Amino acid sequence: MIDLRTLREDPDQVRASQRARGEDQGVVDRLLSLDAERRSAIATADQLRAEHKALGKQIGKASGDEREALLAKGKELAAQVKEAEAEQSRASDEFEQLHRAVPNLIIEGVPAGGEDDFEVLKHVGTPREFDFTPRDHLDLGERLGAIDMERGAKVSGARFYFLTGVGAQLQLALLNMAAAQAGATGFELVIPPVLVRPEIMGGTGFLGAHADEVYNLGEDDLYLVGTSEVPLAGYHSDEIIDLGKGSKRYAGWSTCFRREAGSYGKDTRGILRVHQFDKIEMFAYCKPEDAEAEHEKLLAFEEDMLAKIEVPYRVIDTAAGDLGTSAARKYDCEAWVPTQETYRELTSTSNCTTFQARRLGVRYRDAGGKPQTVATLNGTLATTRWLVAILENHQLADGSVRVPEAMRPFLGGREVLSPVGE
Repeated sequence: MIDLRTLREDPDQVRASQRARGEDQGVVDRLLSLDAERRSAIATADQLRAEHKALGKQIGKASGDEREALLAKGKELAAQVKEAEAEQSRASDEFEQLHRAVPNLIIEGVPAGGEDDFEVLKHVGTPREFDFTPRDHLDLGERLGAIDMERGAKVSGARFYFLTGVGAQLQLALLNMAAAQAGATGFELVIPPVLVRPEIMGGTGFLGAHADEVYNLGEDDLYLVGTSEVPLAGYHSDEIIDLGKGSKRYAGWSTCFRREAGSYGKDTRGILRVHQFDKIEMFAYCKPEDAEAEHEKLLAFEEDMLAKIEVPYRVIDTAAGDLGTSAARKYDCEAWVPTQETYRELTSTSNCTTFQARRLGVRYRDAGGKPQTVATLNGTLATTRWLVAILENHQLADGSVRVPEAMRPFLGGREVLSPVGE
């Protein structure tokens, strides 16, 4: 949730954020009005409770007609207290519902607009010039005996697949390489649960505008996660954590699930857009004043990984209208996909400021010992989708694929992946 102090003291900042996101600015005035109603209702209920308590003391000392009169007044006050508490509950619930629906405030400098209004921050590497017609990742994966979409669809339906043989080995090599980097750069490796309770999924902001992307197990009242950001954000819910030595960093290795609602007809070939995939996700808790610097560090860690797989990529500053509910700023790294002749997202890293932690009750103690809300950040370190960029960018004319040098120790030293039967 956004900070109420900002709403009350600088509502124009909230309006500007809503405008940049393409969201309703009128929500600011409605929220301010509900906040005033809520505070008034709380004050009224508190005053009536105090009067009723004071009257109770008078009744205890009174007798005769005076006591009867005070008892009658007490009965009347009790009814007023009950009515005031009902109004307080109504006003608070209405305020809370709208407050939770307002997305995070964007950071100054984030481009306004929608999906196509991002700003390219830099290009790294040059797309390869092929002296043969390149094959796409599915053609290559099938020749290598690495990807089986047909049987994935037979077993589970569209957008499911099997990684087989060298495909499974390649993914494990990639994720192990990411895990090794995470450990070397101060992240604690975690394998979290992939089913979470509604308050954790909602606390991270995934049950708002994009709730239709989330798989829900209604009978158990649990959600399948689309990223280990969710359980890692909930890991320290309702806790006061120690940030005395700087950021607290975790790297979550998990299988992830997304419904891909609204993507009918998009990226139906291969494993670019699927319902299930594996990922290592970085997650950091830090002091709010350190969040922007921490965000740059997460981006640098992502770029270190992209350098290891030796693919051309660009970094973009995502436009406000394309940010998730919780993100105040998001950088994407997009790798060049030769057969599509365009860049496609491989990583994203988001600064969620104090938005998620405020919902989940994650705090730290400041220099004076007072509890304060932490900031949370997340970023992709490797995921199944990366196989698309690796296969296509490193393919050879005969359908074999060169293994990037940094990955070879994680593949038993193999330098080239050859088509099955060769």
